[in-house]
Amino acid sequence: MKQHFVLTWKAKNNIILRLSRNGSRLKRIPDAFVFAKDGRVLEGELAVADLERLHDLLAEVSGSVSFRLQGSKGEHGKYFLQLEVGGLLPLACQRCLEAVPFELDVDCLLELLPEGADMSQDELEDDTRDFLPVAGELSVAELVEDEILLALPVAPRHEKCGLPGAAGSGERINPFAVLGGLKGKPN
Repeated sequence: MKQHFVLTWKAKNNIILRLSRNGSRLKRIPDAFVFAKDGRVLEGELAVADLERLHDLLAEVSGSVSFRLQGSKGEHGKYFLQLEVGGLLPLACQRCLEAVPFELDVDCLLELLPEGADMSQDELEDDTRDFLPVAGELSVAELVEDEILLALPVAPRHEKCGLPGAAGSGERINPFAVLGGLKGKPN
């Protein structure tokens, strides 16, 4: 007797959601405003291998970063997300390309705004506040990755290091030394 397995669209979407790399329910918030209004907290760890936009800046793709996201309601009906991220990232030195350990310590307060909300010019120029436009579902992994990218140094490097291959090069050769020997000789 043959049995047929029928896959409904809902079951198919659930399987795809569970198999996708960032599809985990822990890494997505269906409604950020409800999350903030209820004062919810989400804590966890993200593998550095899953944060693909960081890969070009790292000497090696390994380890994880921990995060804590807490929602809150402020004055005048404003909603906020407090994000804390910590971990150790092996950044690539811009001189020797070896690993530079960077202690990640992100702590930011983001004011939630509906996507497309009108803001005054004063609000746009206010550097003391960080805004997060949100429409629909919020990917926690993308938010954490964005804040990590903002916290990284522009050109990480060791305090004392030379260029690759420069350590054993010895004495520097002047390319014009031969011309100096010709100076003063008659034709």
